[in-house]
Amino acid sequence: MNDGSLDPAPSPFLARPASAHVAANALAFALRDAFPVSPGHTLIVPRRIVATWFDASREEQHAMLDLLDEVKRALDAELAPDGYNVGFNAGAAAGQTVMHLHLHVIPRFLGDVSDPRGGVRHVIPGRGNYLAGPLP
Repeated sequence: MNDGSLDPAPSPFLARPASAHVAANALAFALRDAFPVSPGHTLIVPRRIVATWFDASREEQHAMLDLLDEVKRALDAELAPDGYNVGFNAGAAAGQTVMHLHLHVIPRFLGDVSDPRGGVRHVIPGRGNYLAGPLP
């Protein structure tokens, strides 16, 4: 799965001190993204190094989802976002560059992009807003 060409360190998330965690439980922790796409962009990471969601145990997945709820409540209180994008990249073809599973919790704000329709569909350029009509 990981040939080492994309992430030379075992996990940059595990290198961050526990004091950087904004939430944690026995199987996972949350910390702010070092390269946020919006204020409050948070990552939820299992303590065990697994490459993707599909490699995580059900217990790890549930622990991460528990933290998702906790992180959302905290972000709601702190930043009052108008919406969220939540997701993960699974594999290099999907854009994953750190081969340690991490769930992105990205607060969204009205006006942060000119037309947010399509949301995560924008991972394929030109395919995000299917309501805008066919591609030229």
